[in-house]
Order: sequence, then structure tokens, then C-alpha cells
Amino acid sequence: MKILKKNQLAILVIALMLITAGYLNYDMSYGEEGPAVDTSSEVEGYKIAELGDAELVNANVTQNTVSENTNETNIENTVVQSSENNEVSKTTSAEVDDYFETSKLERNVMYSQMIERYQEIIDSSSQITEQKTIAQQEINKINELQNAIMIAENLLTTKGFTQSVIFVNGESVSVIIGKEELKQEEIAQVQNIVSRELNTSIENIHISLK
Repeated sequence: MKILKKNQLAILVIALMLITAGYLNYDMSYGEEGPAVDTSSEVEGYKIAELGDAELVNANVTQNTVSENTNETNIENTVVQSSENNEVSKTTSAEVDDYFETSKLERNVMYSQMIERYQEIIDSSSQITEQKTIAQQEINKINELQNAIMIAENLLTTKGFTQSVIFVNGESVSVIIGKEELKQEEIAQVQNIVSRELNTSIENIHISLK
């Protein structure tokens, strides 16, 4: 009987030891918050990032970024095209300005050369008095014509025709205006000014646009 009790006691101690060991192993593995999970494990070759390192990507942000980039490109293209158009417009306007300035300069140079020739006749000792008188009369006419043209062009400017040049060839008067089109009342304004200042009839006035 004593031997039986000792065996039973030994078995009981071993059982308690196994139970205690199992409980301790369970407690260490799970802890108070449940089983530990390896959040950095790999699935089919792709590493799963830990939750703290994850970043949510909003598809709308990507689309908005693409849209913004596209809009910026369109804006840049529009700015470039607008800039090019402005440059063309500026170039065209500059060319028109050069035309009127050059035309007036060439016209005035022509009159100056004519006056010089007549002045040479006046200053020449070989010319008779009658020729000198005619030369002086021509100089006076040129000076009066230049003065009348200058007044007419200035009056046209005050009426809004900022670009204009007048050429006189005998009785014919050519007026070139820097505009794409003229209304009927604008044509009448030009004719009245030129006719009055140059003392010529409206039928002799020919208006062109530049």
C-alpha cells in the first residue's frame, strides 16, 4: 500500500509539473493581448509593411495631380502661343510705324533736294533774273505745300488717324491711313481736312489703307 501511494504521488507531481509548464508556455506565447503576429511577413514575394508604416494613396490626388500638370502644360502652351501672337502683332505694328515714318522722311528729303536745286539757280551768277525769280517762286510753293501737309497730318492725328502720310503729285493727292477699314463718316473727315488744308477738291483726293 505504501508503494502504491508513492507511485501515485510521483505521477501526480509529474502531471502538475507538465500542467504548470504548459500554462507558462501558453502565457508567454499569447500574453494578455492575444497571439503575436509578424506584420512584416512576406506573401508571394511581396513584403507587407507594418501598419504604422502604411500610407494611403488617394486616387483622386493622383488624378488631380495629372489634371493640374495637364492644366499647367495647357496654360504654358497658351502663354507661349499668346506670346507668339503678341510678338507677331508687335512686329506688324512696328512695320506699319516704320512705313509711315520712312515715307514721311523720304518725302521731306525729296522736297529738300528740290529746294536745294532751285537755290543753286538763285545763287548762280550765270542764271538770268527771270529764272531766279521762277526758282524762288517754286521754293515758296514747296515750303507752303510742306506746311499744309504737316498741318493736315497733325489734324488727322487729332481726329484719331494716328498713322497717316500725304503725297502730292500735281493736282492728285494721295492719303494713306494706317487702319484696316474706314467708316463713311471717317472718310468724309479725311477728305474735308485734306481738301481744306491743301486747297484741293475732294475729287482729287485718293484715300488708301495700310
